[in-house]
Amino acid sequence: MPPTRIFLDANVLVTVLCNEYPRFTACARVLSLADDRRFAVHTSPLCLAIGAYFAGKKNGKKLARKKIALLAGKLQVTSMGPKAVERTMADPRITDIEDGFQYFSALEAGCTCIVTHDLRDWAFATVEVMTPEDFLLKHVVVRK
Repeated sequence: MPPTRIFLDANVLVTVLCNEYPRFTACARVLSLADDRRFAVHTSPLCLAIGAYFAGKKNGKKLARKKIALLAGKLQVTSMGPKAVERTMADPRITDIEDGFQYFSALEAGCTCIVTHDLRDWAFATVEVMTPEDFLLKHVVVRK
């Protein structure tokens, strides 16, 4: 059975990189699925850059760079090319251009679910969009 391909929005990465509670635990659990063969966990270069920016402000640029390098080695990084830009600009339902770029890069990578805290920003999506907590409840069996 092929792995479930999920895309992590920048806000999930920022939550983990900056240890933002109370959301940290669920976001870290979703991020840890990169080590689970049942899942293929993706993000975009733009999400990594946003994560680096906020982690740099909180922890300094040197530590932020190390954290982003670790994430980039664990996650599958999508491509963001002209096609994502064209498709975003052609869709009037997309009000947040950044999310449009990420969405089309996720689709191109075959992702079937987007994990984010900002569900309203993704109302245009044709794939499942869930919070980290809801994703874990639906897709991950809790082991005791």
